[in-house]
Amino acid sequence: MLVVRSVSGTSLESWVVEPEGGEIADSAVWIDLFSPVPPEGALVERAVGVAMPTREEMQEIEPTSRLYVENGARYMTATLMCRSESDEPTTSAVTFILTGHRLITVRYDEPRPFSLVANRLARQCPPSISGETVLMELLDAIIDRSADILERISADVDGLSRSIFDPDRPGADRGQSHDVLRNIGRTGDVTSKARECLVSIGRLLLYLANEADGMRWAKDQRALLKGMQRDVQGLSDHATYLANKITFLLDAMVGVVTIEQNNIIKIFSVVSVVLMPPTLIASIYGMNFRDMPELALDWGYPAALVLMVVAAVVPYVFFKWKKWL
Repeated sequence: MLVVRSVSGTSLESWVVEPEGGEIADSAVWIDLFSPVPPEGALVERAVGVAMPTREEMQEIEPTSRLYVENGARYMTATLMCRSESDEPTTSAVTFILTGHRLITVRYDEPRPFSLVANRLARQCPPSISGETVLMELLDAIIDRSADILERISADVDGLSRSIFDPDRPGADRGQSHDVLRNIGRTGDVTSKARECLVSIGRLLLYLANEADGMRWAKDQRALLKGMQRDVQGLSDHATYLANKITFLLDAMVGVVTIEQNNIIKIFSVVSVVLMPPTLIASIYGMNFRDMPELALDWGYPAALVLMVVAAVVPYVFFKWKKWL
């Protein structure tokens, strides 16, 4: 889908352009290609005069393939998180192209900051808005979204910590161990994707800061860019802290499971030792010797039963005294 946005009064008006017979106005400020088909990419190339990257090129990870200048246009590809609140969060590469004070975005997923910025600019935007302004709005929304994700992860990590180390508190989640491990794994996956997104955005901001002189950006834009860099650095540090804490919780949960398994094995070992003497006595009296005086006595059978009980109780009392149980 090809969406073109241009200024109309105090708002950014948008419309969908069909690849067959469609045209892109010269006043277009933001050209958004969402899962583009080849005719849509060709239309943008003819109208703007820059090549559109393919999906395979956007997925390359080396910096020289993600941040470069070609024919006067600056190509910047970043990895953004999508569907972070679902059961299957993903990451997707998004390319930002700045050319002639016009922004072109190429994406194959729908990160939430795009819809937020589009709706906000559709309500109100400055008359002098440009592609650089739209890019800064998108980056600011992406950073805010990353901060929200990390805040939610932090709350989840605190809940997991309480469920592991204080499972008997009132209102605690008494779920099974595999449920806790599954939640730890999911939280760790979201955290790693958030870190990947922040690292990618940090590289993009550093590239913009180095290119600001060549693009003749104003001082307020450069100051905003530096503020974003500080925010990304702080969020990256917090994401690293959360990742380390999640690793600690995983090790702690594995230790708890190991202790529970050892307790179960200990119980079986104690039971087998407790039953060993009665089994020995029963085996002796089950041998059916020809000369066994106890068999002819009236109290022989009760005495054997009492001896079995004593043989079972004495080891149990001894284990309790040694604090093995």
